[in-house]
Amino acid sequence: MARSAAGAGPRGAVRVRAGAAGVRALGGRPRPPLHPGAWWLWALGLGTAATRTTNPLLLALLLAVSAYVVTARRPHAPWARSYGAFVKLALAVLVVRLVFAVVLGSPVPGTRVLLTLPEVPLPDWAQGIRLGGRVTAEALVFALYDGLKLATLLVCVGAANALANPSRLLKALPGALYEAGVAVVVALTFAPHLIADVQRLRAARRLRGRPDRGIRGLLHVGLPVLEGALERSVALAAAMDSRGYGRTAEVPAAVRRTTGALTLGGLLGVCAGTYGLLTAAGGTYGLPVLLAGLVAAVGGLLLGGRRSPRTRYRPDRWDVRAVLVAGSGAAVAALLALASVRDPAALHPGVVPLTAPALPLWPAAACLLGLLPAFATPAPEGPSVTPTSQGPSASEGPSASRAPVEEPS
Repeated sequence: MARSAAGAGPRGAVRVRAGAAGVRALGGRPRPPLHPGAWWLWALGLGTAATRTTNPLLLALLLAVSAYVVTARRPHAPWARSYGAFVKLALAVLVVRLVFAVVLGSPVPGTRVLLTLPEVPLPDWAQGIRLGGRVTAEALVFALYDGLKLATLLVCVGAANALANPSRLLKALPGALYEAGVAVVVALTFAPHLIADVQRLRAARRLRGRPDRGIRGLLHVGLPVLEGALERSVALAAAMDSRGYGRTAEVPAAVRRTTGALTLGGLLGVCAGTYGLLTAAGGTYGLPVLLAGLVAAVGGLLLGGRRSPRTRYRPDRWDVRAVLVAGSGAAVAALLALASVRDPAALHPGVVPLTAPALPLWPAAACLLGLLPAFATPAPEGPSVTPTSQGPSASEGPSASRAPVEEPS
């Protein structure tokens, strides 16, 4: 007879199954999960703030804020493991930017020459480009500031991927964006599953005493990973077909034309308004055109949703926690944008002459507002673990104790 969880020994202990929907509040009711769009708005707010400065101290502070929130609130799920991959991608971007500054030179003049590379003569039509030559400290510092800004933006996007559930994010999209949302969600979830498969197969090869590095290890791990990806794609296609994916409702032709005009005009207005905000000459018309474009695009999306009638089971609600999370990211972006206008020298330190950057106090305090989600949201539960016993349970089947499948060498 099976033992109960209360009377089971250490080998039969059961840990709580992970899942945001199963988080219990003090009153015994299930606490609703945080809206996934709030995480994306928070991350995009931090990324927008990163684009407004090249101060390495502020960028490092934004990186530390995003890393702390991800460490404290990242759920135990396969799709949440992609943060490390984005960090590695950001480091690669930073290294490539520095290499380009060394090999191709920099437009920043400098006097502190670190080394001189052999310069390759180029034809007249390639004026303005050089290969080799002098490498100055000012050029390297300028490239470091520029690459760190892009790296911070990539890490913020990785934080959103690690915190927001992609399936729930797809469910929260409006009906007009459902098809495009499915493609984006599948693309976002492919990389985490691929990384999980590679880690699982490498662990299996190490347990069997086989090499998991080098060309040979890559060949023996790559084939099972590709096979698993193909099987998942076939299963996904069958599931989408069985659920009627791609079927639309009949709407009048006038509604379709109005939807297309509003959506296209709204997107053009958003592009023109954004361009106006980014240029000095378009500061007067940029904000009104951007707001008008947003209103037209939202109207087009609402009308386009009539072609895709769908019902949602337990839709995610915007509660106080979601407003606080999204508002903290928006506040960081707004305060950094204001600081870049009022004190541009502090947010964009110069490199000629080469001086150490200073940390502006109130922009740094504005970056710390991004830590609010680490305290306003509940901590994730532990990983899902089945009861450990002397053998696999009946519900797990005989394959529960098998090692990951691997191609024979």
